[in-house]
Amino acid sequence: MHVKHVQRKEDSQISLLHFPTTESTVFRDSIFNTGRNCGWFTTCYMLCDLPADGIYETRGAAMSSTAAATGLVLFLLSLPVVQSQNDYGVTYTSTQICAVKGSTVDIGCSFKYPSRANVLKRVWFTKGNNYNLEDLKTDPVYAGRVSYSPQRKSCTLTIRDLRESDSAMYKFRFETDQKHFTGLPGVTLNVTALQVHVDTSSYPDWGTLTCQSSCRLHDRPSYIWYKNGQKISTQSGQYWYSDYLNPSDSYSCAVRGHEASTSPSVCVRGVSCNRVNYSNRSICAFKGSSVDISSTYNSYESLIQSTSWFRFGRGSEDLREDSRYAGRVEVIETERGRSTLRIRDLTESDSAQYHFKFNTQSFEWGSSLPGTTLTVTVPQVKVSRIISVHESQTEAELKCESSCSPAGRLSFVWFKNGQKNTTQQTSTYTDYFYPGDNISCAFTGYEYYRSPPVYAPKFASVLVLNNSPEIMEGSSVNLTCSSDANPAANYTWYKDKKLISTEQQLIFSSIQSSDSGEYHCTAKNELGQRPSEVIFINVKYAPKLPSVSVSPSAGIVEGSSVNLTCSSDANPAANYTWYKENKSLFHGPVGMYHLSSISSEDSGKYSCKAENLYGPAQSVTLYIDVEYPPKLPSVSVSPSAEIVEGSSVTLTCSSDANPAANYTWYKEDEDSAKASGHNFTITDFRPEHIGSYYCVAQNTRGCRNSTLQLIVTANAPNLTSVSVSLSGEIVEGSSVTYSSNAIPIDNYTWYKEDEDSEKTSGQNFTITDVQHEKKFIIESVMILNIVRLTLVVLMPIALFVLGLWMRKKTHVALETGPNESVNVIKVNTHADCENVSDSQGVTAAQSDDTEEQEELL
Repeated sequence: MHVKHVQRKEDSQISLLHFPTTESTVFRDSIFNTGRNCGWFTTCYMLCDLPADGIYETRGAAMSSTAAATGLVLFLLSLPVVQSQNDYGVTYTSTQICAVKGSTVDIGCSFKYPSRANVLKRVWFTKGNNYNLEDLKTDPVYAGRVSYSPQRKSCTLTIRDLRESDSAMYKFRFETDQKHFTGLPGVTLNVTALQVHVDTSSYPDWGTLTCQSSCRLHDRPSYIWYKNGQKISTQSGQYWYSDYLNPSDSYSCAVRGHEASTSPSVCVRGVSCNRVNYSNRSICAFKGSSVDISSTYNSYESLIQSTSWFRFGRGSEDLREDSRYAGRVEVIETERGRSTLRIRDLTESDSAQYHFKFNTQSFEWGSSLPGTTLTVTVPQVKVSRIISVHESQTEAELKCESSCSPAGRLSFVWFKNGQKNTTQQTSTYTDYFYPGDNISCAFTGYEYYRSPPVYAPKFASVLVLNNSPEIMEGSSVNLTCSSDANPAANYTWYKDKKLISTEQQLIFSSIQSSDSGEYHCTAKNELGQRPSEVIFINVKYAPKLPSVSVSPSAGIVEGSSVNLTCSSDANPAANYTWYKENKSLFHGPVGMYHLSSISSEDSGKYSCKAENLYGPAQSVTLYIDVEYPPKLPSVSVSPSAEIVEGSSVTLTCSSDANPAANYTWYKEDEDSAKASGHNFTITDFRPEHIGSYYCVAQNTRGCRNSTLQLIVTANAPNLTSVSVSLSGEIVEGSSVTYSSNAIPIDNYTWYKEDEDSEKTSGQNFTITDVQHEKKFIIESVMILNIVRLTLVVLMPIALFVLGLWMRKKTHVALETGPNESVNVIKVNTHADCENVSDSQGVTAAQSDDTEEQEELL
């Protein structure tokens, strides 16, 4: 492999790697083919070996860059370079970086390691070897100017206020509990100052100005040009500028965004033009110290009328006349063309940009060209590493830092609880620290200007912010935890000893009853922690919807004990009122209403109301259904007057019961049921239906029965009618059927006229062989038989009615007194139900019905 230089425009060169042979180089997870015919690369990939000490060395081609006459960088490694072995690796975003003096640069970096490993230390360094590294964070030259990315696997390095002396090779190394790893060769940083190059070779009075750097800047930067200290507004942002050249003019340039790093002003012809240059574009100084800000200047005209220093952003007022600098500012000119501004007893408010200007009779130096930036720093103590944490103390490494780094090497003084530690003179201090310790640092020689002390939280307090004296549900409540601590404390909130938040404020935009409880917070920083006192948040609220219940919850039986319970979530506790059908039953602090022996009359709708100082709440309606066995059944007959044979009779049974009763009808001395249901109807009443009937009312809680004595009045039968069944004329030898109908008649007897003996019995009489000579006889027989049939039927009926009347008289004589009426309905007992003998079970209507039946009988 060799390096070849290729000429490009603007007289620049690019260094390219040339691989003259065809081969493949195998890397982790990748194969890169170098090509058959001389492959060209702009990125160098490296192979890493693992030495015995666990540090990865890099082998590969050395990269070089060659600057052309313009000063631009010729070669830049910009693709990521991955170096890894056995799950350890470091990736640099770029291996070469060019940056402007005074600017800030990020050196992109990431690293990897096995998940089982724990990272113990991360270090960037430019000096030392693998066994004796000097961390940039502890190097006084970089004090206050470097920082490492806090992200877990990011190792990006940030350097601020770059100096040309920062140009170096930067390497990253990390250490785990299993292995050390260093990414080599690292990243080359070149810090460049800008210079203006004047080319007047083309025309005598016309020239081209070029803004040059010692390395090529990234991302095609835009440039700013200044003429005699005043910004040129017409230029297009190019790195070159062409103009008519006047020997009195001076020019300078800057990269846009880095105006503080402006190039020195240069004359376009000769050396006696109007110009101002500053010895330092950036100065860092300690609080309480003095600083000298110097500039050199020259006037094209020989006579300068005035010179002055002013602070950018406050107009052009001479600092010697500014009351804020009274007694602290002087301007020193020890030689012609050099002015020094001295500011004593610096304060942090003196941090600013300072400009110098001069005036002649016809010229004034411009004020838009940046001057010298002064940063006044105060040391700060940072907790850089926690080594171990114990119950009453913490072992930690502290570092004394500043916002900027003054020139030269620094020494430090450490103070613990106001006492100077004479053994510690470096920027780091490691010790055991207790919760009450105060630690501060200072720069040697400036012990009076100590850093603010660091200490663990001294206390933790809770502030409750609410718009009213009472915390009402739905209101806004803020709980704030505060503490005196440095570094600032982190806060955690606990409710009933359970972690609920890691914010300083606990905000309830609409606090709820469930938020009531014990709260406390903890203030914690790297040096210790303190808990606050416990406070109780008591959220007040009106009763919630009451919950109602009944015990027992089902099957409430008449005579049992029943409890109605009403409960509601309320603060303060609610009082309760029970209602039945909107009528108040009970009021008190306990929501239970007791019924020792509930009755059927207690059935109904119940509800309760819960009420406290903040309002009432009404429960849903609760229905109480009291169950009981059937009451004494009520029986009736319809029609209630005369019962006539052949008519329809309905017997009705009803009883008060819960659940509703089922009814069954029986006839006395018969085992099988006659009917089921509330009514029993006999559609065609006949004498055999006469008798005693009883109904049984039954539900799941029991049964009761009652008997109805039913007596019928039988009317005399109708005149018996006889009919002949034939299809036409009666012919000898044909069949003739005679029929008789008298209702209600059970027995029929047939006779032939002039004959005493009966021919047959039954409703029908059939002659199968009719003779001619008997034709008229049959007709007369029919007429005669009608009369006889009538007598035969009427006589038994009369005798039957007389027997019934005699029987009734005998029955009444046995059971009634002289003036008592007879009831048709009697109450008897069914073998399976409760014995009922109370004659009061017969209603007045039923008695009336019975009396009517008795009169009919």
